[in-house]
Amino acid sequence: MSLRPEYRTYHFAGHDEHVLCFGAGSSRQILIIPPLFDEMNRCRRMLAQAMRRLAESGLGSMLLDLPGCNESLAELEGQSLGTWREAVAAAATQQGATHIASLRGGALVDHGVTDLPHWRLAPAKGSSLLKTMIRTRIAGDKEAGKATSEAGLMATAKAAPIELAGNLLGPAMVTQLASAEPAEVAKLTVRTLGQGIAGSTLWLRAEPQDDPAMSAAIAADLDQWSATCGG
Repeated sequence: MSLRPEYRTYHFAGHDEHVLCFGAGSSRQILIIPPLFDEMNRCRRMLAQAMRRLAESGLGSMLLDLPGCNESLAELEGQSLGTWREAVAAAATQQGATHIASLRGGALVDHGVTDLPHWRLAPAKGSSLLKTMIRTRIAGDKEAGKATSEAGLMATAKAAPIELAGNLLGPAMVTQLASAEPAEVAKLTVRTLGQGIAGSTLWLRAEPQDDPAMSAAIAADLDQWSATCGG
């Protein structure tokens, strides 16, 4: 089995979205849903290293780009948690996923294919992600000499796209984030840092960083989990 990365696409809403793949040909294919928004960029290298370790153990894995993210031609402001959930389902079906793993906010959109086994690491509520982005916006505005409030930003977001932490989010996304929680699925395993998964909260760092120990721990846990949970 080749350990080199392979780049594929899945088709959704008129666009071809990218998927980073390792371990093509394995009977186990784990679709990985990354954290959302700026947390995604901070964790991508760590996840890619975990995928490489999975391939070394004979497992396949796929890390998808959500519509509107990275090199996607779709506009982020036109996305919602609902469309992202549909995109995950499309990717899982088209790429032949046997298991689904998600991190942080990825758990808010991972349940489009409910019959597959699900693994979640540190799942986050939508309100938590939204509040963090709002605080970042308020702090940036304050440095620029602008007075901004959470209530004012939320009022603006009801009618028009709004920029939060470098992300242009439409009204549907903001509204759904405010109340979203990870959905229940039939076959679910939840992990937290420090309980079976060694590592650091990379998603809170100011810049993207690596964590080899975390990559190794995630790969080892996904290997064991996917071998015993069915799929």
